[in-house]
Amino acid sequence: MNTKENDLFADAAREVLNAQCTPAVVRAIEAGGRDAAATQALWAQLEAIGLPDALLSENQGGSGLGLGQVFGVLEQCGAHALPLPLAETMVARALLAQSGTACGAGSIAFAQGQALADGSWHCPLVRQGALAEAVLVQTPSAWRLLKVDQAHRSDHADVHDAALTWSSAQVHAAPVVAVDAELQVRNLQAAVTAAQMAGALLQVFQRTLQYANDRQQFGRSIGKFQAIQHQLAVMSEHVFAARMAAQLGCSGDGVRPDRLRVATAKARCSEATLIVAELAHAIHGAIGFTEEYDLQLFTRRLHAWRQTAGSEAYWHAVAGEALLAHEGMTLDMVRRITDVAAAH
Repeated sequence: MNTKENDLFADAAREVLNAQCTPAVVRAIEAGGRDAAATQALWAQLEAIGLPDALLSENQGGSGLGLGQVFGVLEQCGAHALPLPLAETMVARALLAQSGTACGAGSIAFAQGQALADGSWHCPLVRQGALAEAVLVQTPSAWRLLKVDQAHRSDHADVHDAALTWSSAQVHAAPVVAVDAELQVRNLQAAVTAAQMAGALLQVFQRTLQYANDRQQFGRSIGKFQAIQHQLAVMSEHVFAARMAAQLGCSGDGVRPDRLRVATAKARCSEATLIVAELAHAIHGAIGFTEEYDLQLFTRRLHAWRQTAGSEAYWHAVAGEALLAHEGMTLDMVRRITDVAAAH
């Protein structure tokens, strides 16, 4: 799969999301939840162009792609504030297919859970659990694919998220997903989240740049003022550094990302979120915080994604432990992380 072919998938995602995932649709999905007509219509469009199955092999009805080859698709999800777990579904369906587990149609979220004393499984936070149809749950002892409508649900502050608990009977009736012991749902979720953050960060920067050029103050656009230009320059630096790191996090073939590359990607994107969102709202002023203005659709998601699968503090610790355990020059480890060709 060459770069030109990869771009075709990103272009297809951009085209359908431009038409079907407008800010008005995003708001309708947030208001209506999983059963809203807007939710079902948008998901049907994503299924129609085959994006949820892109990581499946061609023999299984997919396109045989790896995470690195769908980075552009994941980026477009963030750039359009897609309120549905397409990225997680793509990876989950690939894992389920590889394990021989049937999953059927519908969206799938990721979660880490805990097995309680009575045999039930509890997930205190399922990102987009209020919108997904199923959750691929990892506990220390097993992975299972569990249906959201069978769970006891408690809402979170973010309308997309939920705390979910399945009874012992529901857990035992659900299929066990056979994966290798070293695979961690946190790594998978962090990799695809960083890619979406990269798209949202670029969107926030572009919207802020446009606003600075359009907004007039004292007879000229505010983008002409040196202080604003400095803020935009800082935003640009963080946005494009985060995008490069996110690409590293998804680099390689298959759907099992390198943990150290994921640590680099998620930490850098989470760091960038704090600075880029702060500067974007500073330049926009009060209007940027209003519900009617679209900027908050992206910055709100970025703050949620910053904590998803671990914030920068968690992933800095992962990178630090790897560095302390590394024998040899630090530069050798940096080269291994950044040498994309070695991942193919």
